[in-house]
Amino acid sequence: MTSPQPAPPLGGVIESVLYTADMKQARDFFKRVLGLEPHLEDERFTAYPTGNTMLLVFQRGQTGETVRLPNGMGTIPPHDGDGRQHLALAIPAESLDDWEAHLADQGIEIEGRTRWPKGSVSLYFRDPDGHLLELVTPGLWPNY
Repeated sequence: MTSPQPAPPLGGVIESVLYTADMKQARDFFKRVLGLEPHLEDERFTAYPTGNTMLLVFQRGQTGETVRLPNGMGTIPPHDGDGRQHLALAIPAESLDDWEAHLADQGIEIEGRTRWPKGSVSLYFRDPDGHLLELVTPGLWPNY
């Protein structure tokens, strides 16, 4: 019996997804609190550029059917999610104090603050859907 071949290399995460119960409220939060501007938006989703990735926010319950793209481009299979999810966003170390002040100005409670062994710091807070968002400075992971 031969050994299985290793998987080909990955280039990174391109999209991360959160699901919302209220798209208008989510859009307001991501713009007001995180300063994100939509790249694309419709009634089902909003796509936000975040560095080299896209944050997709989908309206909960609106992605349960296959999406057929125009001009025979293909299909997107159904997906959905509920419950509280987690997303970490990179910030420069020198902006940590500014982010803490900004979150306070926006009335956002910081639920947790962690100083990691290599000096990275994480701030944890919630979006309107209860998702745990994290702002993290460099050094948390070997690739960041």
